[in-house]
Amino acid sequence: MSGPIRHVTVKGRVQGVGYRAWVEDEATARGLEGWVRNRRDGSVEAVFAGPADVVTDMIAACRRGPYSARVDAVQDESGTPDMLKQRRAAERFSVLPTI
Repeated sequence: MSGPIRHVTVKGRVQGVGYRAWVEDEATARGLEGWVRNRRDGSVEAVFAGPADVVTDMIAACRRGPYSARVDAVQDESGTPDMLKQRRAAERFSVLPTI
């Protein structure tokens, strides 16, 4: 993996609307590494790693989300290699359990 690692938290109506599956599909189509999961506070959390321009485009897409979602806010921070290690073994991009 080369390029930035970004940690993103998305708030709004993003649970129960297919947001995680949409993130997984979009990230996989872009060739990104990372993971996505729901949080108990109603937000969705994700980590993206890959070429800078592709990661930037993915975060921009997260601001829109799928048709059924309503994104109110996206918090975007630097991520760490340890965050990336949370994905499942042998998977480039994982959907993790809710925390």
